[in-house]
Amino acid sequence: MSGSSAILHTVARILILCYRVLKVVILPFWWALCWIFQEPINALDRKYRVREDFYIIPFFLKTLVKYMYAVRQNRFQYWYLFTKQVKKNGRGTAICYPRPSLIKGEYELESYTYNELYEIVLRLSHILHYQYGVKAGDHVGLDCTNKPLFVFLLFSLWNIGAIPALINCNTLGNPLVHSLKIANVKKVFIDPQASGPIRNSESSIKEIIPEIELNYLEEESLMRILTDSKSPEFLQLDDIRSPKGLTDYKPALFIYTSGTTGLPKSAIMSWRKAVFACHLFSHVFHMTRHSVVFTAMPLFHSTAAMLGLCSVISQGGCLAMANKFSASNFWKQVYLTKATHIQYVGEICRYLLQTPVSKYERMHTVKMAYGNGLRPDIWLKFRRRFNIETIGEFYAATEAPFATTCIQKGDFAVGACKAYGSIINWFLSFQQVLVRMDPEDDSTIYRNSKGFCEKPAIGEPGELLMKILFPKKPETSFQGYIGNKKETQSKVLRDVFKKGDAYYRCGDLFRQDENGFLYFLDRLGDTYRWKSENVSTTEVEDQIMSCNDKDFAQVVVVGVRIPGYEGRAGFAVIKLADYKSIPEQRKLKLLDNLLIHLNRELPSYARPIFVKFADKIEMTDTNKISKKTYKNQVLPKGADKNETIYWLKDYKEYKVLTDEDWQAIVAQDVKL
Repeated sequence: MSGSSAILHTVARILILCYRVLKVVILPFWWALCWIFQEPINALDRKYRVREDFYIIPFFLKTLVKYMYAVRQNRFQYWYLFTKQVKKNGRGTAICYPRPSLIKGEYELESYTYNELYEIVLRLSHILHYQYGVKAGDHVGLDCTNKPLFVFLLFSLWNIGAIPALINCNTLGNPLVHSLKIANVKKVFIDPQASGPIRNSESSIKEIIPEIELNYLEEESLMRILTDSKSPEFLQLDDIRSPKGLTDYKPALFIYTSGTTGLPKSAIMSWRKAVFACHLFSHVFHMTRHSVVFTAMPLFHSTAAMLGLCSVISQGGCLAMANKFSASNFWKQVYLTKATHIQYVGEICRYLLQTPVSKYERMHTVKMAYGNGLRPDIWLKFRRRFNIETIGEFYAATEAPFATTCIQKGDFAVGACKAYGSIINWFLSFQQVLVRMDPEDDSTIYRNSKGFCEKPAIGEPGELLMKILFPKKPETSFQGYIGNKKETQSKVLRDVFKKGDAYYRCGDLFRQDENGFLYFLDRLGDTYRWKSENVSTTEVEDQIMSCNDKDFAQVVVVGVRIPGYEGRAGFAVIKLADYKSIPEQRKLKLLDNLLIHLNRELPSYARPIFVKFADKIEMTDTNKISKKTYKNQVLPKGADKNETIYWLKDYKEYKVLTDEDWQAIVAQDVKL
């Protein structure tokens, strides 16, 4: 036995022993105490919140031991977790899909058991492998909307041993070409419903990546083959799917995220996150084989793909998915699918609160709503109106090594994204930490005279860092971005509290209270969030300048807060080369031309909602753009009430923003 194997074996034995002691001795003793001394224990739990700790810790130890054994056997990929659930729960429902019918607002319920899903995946694997030549190790683009076909493709690629790259269906133009190139994608499988952007960009794609294969699928004819029991099947050999030397921090799939470089980054989602982390997450959020998780989030993002699909399937439960989010039909779909859990982002909760009362919002069987970005001002309103027992707020960046979670039922910890009992809080204090920001530049981490970071005071804002366990080999904790070494390295902060240590930078601002709970405050750096999507300010700036570098001398893009809306709306300040001599009609013409370009190159959520022309861009004393100034822009006409600001009305044209327009926006009589 090698040295590393011996250490792994010893650690596994220690963990098994700890788990048995906890399960056989400590837990029975704890529950007996809870039964005998209910009131004092309830008081202790209110103070220290240890009930949830004792729910999580035994499962964590058991799952960790099983996962370490799977790693040792080189059978740690998600395919093996899936097939295990097929054997245990073959007749259980794995996928439920309210397929939109020809009648608006009506749905045909489509479902697949684990046995049916497994057989369909094997048949699709045969087609992908023999007809399209997909083989183990290939990087394959998956361009698909929310529907069962997405899951069929994903699991088929995992069966073959290929690595899926989940293409954002909204991406087009140069960002789309870059996304395919950066992940070294050689084949793309395209759902007819998602084909528009990629068809419009096909000439650019073929020019820059001539060897790429764009495969437009015919869904109806394909489904007839996949549901035919006589169709041939293909099950990949284990030794090909899981070759010797494969490690669990290698990519399970690629998910694209906005980059401060101006183009999307392809984040590496490791097998460790897809399997171990998602399985643990499912338990933390009280999923079982009887759970039905409903999501209207796009499956090409990590929230739905990892924390929805991978999490609930790991427990043998069911994923119910909407083809796209509809506020007016949301609760009807939830009711039809008999969901026990629903996923949200903060924007969705606010949209739902603005809808007329529906009979379905009280007929559902939902016990928990989980997601991120639910703001404190609507937290309790959302729970009470829709009769939801538990909110599960979390914080997790796509590429981050770990996530934080909060299970909230009463009035305590409203707004928190990290809330555990004393035991887990103590354990996580070694792994997750806030650091002070520079008082002169709130986007820069402060370092003292010794060159080290410092923790902020209770209630003081700080950036969240996550410890990298092996600083000399950071990829074991943080895999970063494929083909982008610079951006990967920029996320690793070294010599934080002592020489040689390393932490992952989340790039987001939080505050911590006296209970150790974390509360999200804002994004840092050159990204903002709008319509549930992260937007790269640099990408938008680059597109604006590429549209007109003759009249546009400089541009700065930030996100600004709008009352009643989640996230920040895009705001572009454009310095004109000849500001004083350009008349109003000429400025409107410049904006018309700009919008034509942005419609071609950027998805709708990335197009600036507000634009202002200027004769100069405000700079700091260190010659940096004063983005903080523009983030605090006063709308609709500036602090002195004589600025001219334009807004993207109905996403069709830029018009001068009037007081009446602004009142309608704030009252939400017009939708942004």
